[in-house]
Amino acid sequence: MSDWLIYSIGFSAQLLFSSRLLIQWIQSEKMKKVVTPLLFWQLSLLASFLLFVYGWLRDDFAIMLGQVLTYFIYIRNLQIQGFWKKLHRLFRIFLYVFPLIIVWYTYNNNQFDMDRVFRNENIPVWLLVLGSVAQVVFTLRFIYQWLYSEKKKESILPMGFWVLSTTGSILIIIYAIFRKDPVLFTGHIFGSIVYIRNILLIKNSKHE
Repeated sequence: MSDWLIYSIGFSAQLLFSSRLLIQWIQSEKMKKVVTPLLFWQLSLLASFLLFVYGWLRDDFAIMLGQVLTYFIYIRNLQIQGFWKKLHRLFRIFLYVFPLIIVWYTYNNNQFDMDRVFRNENIPVWLLVLGSVAQVVFTLRFIYQWLYSEKKKESILPMGFWVLSTTGSILIIIYAIFRKDPVLFTGHIFGSIVYIRNILLIKNSKHE
């Protein structure tokens, strides 16, 4: 597959991720507090779908790892907000099995191609570790958000979510610079601004 098509998929995913943040940001500014619109999770799932494909096409384990860990949390938040059951049953099944389908495609002669994913000659080991750690930290935000929301019985984006978002985003920006990945760099530069702004909104709302 040509590079321009691969990057188009990646940029489309980042555009959707940025759009969800922009929508959440605008609505939060209007309400003078952090809100969690349904569209945030709808765009998250679609963007995750595309970015997982992008990571697979680039043989980038760090990107794939981050999406696998958050993909089902997006689905869970859609369930909590009552949207998931509105989707056609066959479409829901497809979304559930999608990550497994991608993993299946990474098999080579019925064996997982470890060299292709973990020993990409274009990504030195130290950089792969940095990228993986960055994705894990970035992903912890949604694990935290998921547990917090389950406890509150509603979909919420708490302070801890935004702190972990900022930390993980900065690490991913560093990774993107060394990896020379314009898709990751562009997406997380914008994201960092929104994360910091939400932290300020939460702090301001607590002072009022």
